[in-house]
Amino acid sequence: MIGDEDMQHLERAVQLAEQALASGDEPFGSVLVAASGEVLFEDHNHVAGGDRTQHPEFAIARWAARHLEVGERSGATVYTSGEHCPMCAAAHAWVGLGRIVYASSSEQLVRWSAELGLPYSPVAALPISQVAPNVAVEGPVPELAARVRALHARRVSG
Repeated sequence: MIGDEDMQHLERAVQLAEQALASGDEPFGSVLVAASGEVLFEDHNHVAGGDRTQHPEFAIARWAARHLEVGERSGATVYTSGEHCPMCAAAHAWVGLGRIVYASSSEQLVRWSAELGLPYSPVAALPISQVAPNVAVEGPVPELAARVRALHARRVSG
């Protein structure tokens, strides 16, 4: 169940997506939160430079592997503006991170991309549960998903 604290962290993830868009990148943002509620790491997309693997969820997995013990990782939650792609879902599972809460789904992104004329992804838009079946996942959140769609629309309109 997505609670008030979850919504605060999801709001921050969407703000990071807005920041990414403002800096000329694709609008995705993510936050890593410890079981205690402490924000440990946050980031946004950095793919505009040409390295399409520079997703914030992948950065979180790498950071967690370097800085957290296994038990800390499994108790942490990743909040993200968009559902993890297969690359990021795999990294999340391999590192042993805990729950994922997302504002908008991959299915929504595929639909929006078609509607907005965005290029199709070279990677299948698989749900996290297909890539990392043992990870607890919650989302999408309709009121935030609408904001994320608006960011993608702004990306198209420049």
